[in-house]
Amino acid sequence: MRPRRLAAGWVLPVSAPPIAGGAVLIGPGGRIEAVGPDSAVPRPADAEEQAVPEGIVLPGLVNTHSHLELTGLGDGPPGHDFPAWIGGLRRMKAQRPPEEYLDAARRGLTACWAAGVTTIADTGDSGAVIRALAEAEGSGVVYHEVFGPHPDQLDESLTGLRQAVRSLGRYAGGRVRLGVSPHAPYTVSGPLYAATAAYAEAEGLPLAVHLAESRAESELVERAAGAFAAAWERRGIPLPPLPGRTPVEWLDEHGVLGARTLCIHVVQAGAADLDLIAERDAAVALCPLSNRAHGHGDPPLAAMLDRRIRLGVGTDSALSVGPPDLLAEARAARALGGLDADRALALCTLAAAAALGLEREIGSLERGKWADCITLRAPGSPGDPPAERALASRPGDVVTTYLGGRVVYHSDTAS
Repeated sequence: MRPRRLAAGWVLPVSAPPIAGGAVLIGPGGRIEAVGPDSAVPRPADAEEQAVPEGIVLPGLVNTHSHLELTGLGDGPPGHDFPAWIGGLRRMKAQRPPEEYLDAARRGLTACWAAGVTTIADTGDSGAVIRALAEAEGSGVVYHEVFGPHPDQLDESLTGLRQAVRSLGRYAGGRVRLGVSPHAPYTVSGPLYAATAAYAEAEGLPLAVHLAESRAESELVERAAGAFAAAWERRGIPLPPLPGRTPVEWLDEHGVLGARTLCIHVVQAGAADLDLIAERDAAVALCPLSNRAHGHGDPPLAAMLDRRIRLGVGTDSALSVGPPDLLAEARAARALGGLDADRALALCTLAAAAALGLEREIGSLERGKWADCITLRAPGSPGDPPAERALASRPGDVVTTYLGGRVVYHSDTAS
């Protein structure tokens, strides 16, 4: 690959102050070789150059939670009956032919790149997303889901998970990582949580879990009541023992929370829950627009920030919020936490990379990191604060997306 040189009205390294009239030099190996004022960045004779004089260069966005295999699976607002929605989702997934999952994953990945997202943290159980990532030489962590709410399903579920990890392992490598995901407290028994956490620890696999998302989930674990409890009773599944625990406490009792754990949503969480997440150094993926679409409420973002919990934002599934718009999630988080533009932007760049343990490789424009960059025709005027302009942008404002210096998206309307 030839070197590339990107120049723009503003360069936003994220880890350093914005650079007016800046440039980024990408080496032939796909790593950043220089970042700084245009006059200070080398211009190799063989470099391909892109200039966006009134635009912005910033790091590729990091999406800490997606379900790309669900792309194109139904449409319309999800409504506020979450247990019923989950049941409907299970039925739709069962009816989708296996070959459609790979096509959905590829379309979802293409949509991410078009929206400036260069790294994803995805959960699913089809195996399609890690294959799509590997084939496209993409970047991300794919957590393979395991289910089994009845304790008697433990051996079967764990055996199936081990087999899936062995099979999908052929797609892991390079910038593609494989992890595991015991899905959620309403679909996974305590014994299966403990066994999956132990397996992940023994194999060095990252782990993700949907946690403290809905009130119905909390009712199930804390009081053995509510819609999920009723569904368990109809299926002959033993209810959680009383006195109950919060979902966060329950997972911690089964050894799930740790430094390699990504907790997804965490809306129904009190101070003691957040203290526990912080103590275990677990990370949190926030999806505020999805939470609102389902009527769950808002995550306690300010309290998470106070505890210095590692945080990133995610787009969840197209079924919940439509096509991926990670900056829209960052804007929603900004309003929740009273953040300035720089801190909100970090939730989908450097802070998000740290939530996935990838901050040494991606998330900011620094020499030696992967050259994951996007160029934007950002709204506003060149004199406006560049972080505000970047945060206000939409997917349609993306001119070019670079992944390791390679063009993976370029706007048809770009000049």
